[in-house]
Amino acid sequence: MIGFRILQRTRKVDADTVAKFSALPVANISDSMSRMTAGGAALRPMHAGGVLAGPAFTVKTRPGDNLMLHKAIDTAEPGDVIVVDGGGDLTNSLIGEMMSAHAEHRGIAGMVIYGSIRDYDTIHAGKFPIFAAGVTHRGPYKDGPGEINVPIAIDGMVIEPGDLIVGDGDGIVCVPFGSTAEVLKATTAKHEAETKQLAAIKAGKSDRSWVDASLKKLGVIA
Repeated sequence: MIGFRILQRTRKVDADTVAKFSALPVANISDSMSRMTAGGAALRPMHAGGVLAGPAFTVKTRPGDNLMLHKAIDTAEPGDVIVVDGGGDLTNSLIGEMMSAHAEHRGIAGMVIYGSIRDYDTIHAGKFPIFAAGVTHRGPYKDGPGEINVPIAIDGMVIEPGDLIVGDGDGIVCVPFGSTAEVLKATTAKHEAETKQLAAIKAGKSDRSWVDASLKKLGVIA
């Protein structure tokens, strides 16, 4: 029944792909996807710092209820990223210290909560990757409804079970399962080009002629 479903993934990105993307900045990945995909500015890292990368294990729940999130933590595979569409509601937290500790113990790669967390001080002091939209001390309910491994969307970013999730200090991005090879190639090239450009800037050899060229094209300068 729609609203109470626990489904199985039919595919997920492999560990080698995850490892390669984890070494690349989210901003470069985003640029290589035409800057059209993002999890929204509200999703921020709540942990002390570090990259999040892994296949999506999706959860859709009504705001303020974490029954299916508990089930997801019990059934997700090591290396998975549990991604929760909680409607972006910040009234009640969906996870806290106890649940994050259980997820980390099970080998989950991290969590993305489109909603609130609590126990921020403990979570922020730790390295277990958690991204969320807000913080509140008010706890969750455990009544449902909810669904596991269904397509979800966070601020317009569609996430299918098994897609690649990557997060760093700039936020979260989802790379569709069937596009990882193409995006990886483009992102690697983008990152290498920016690395060379940064080295040129530090050496005082950066080419800034494009600025005036653009202004001339716009008719701002002669």
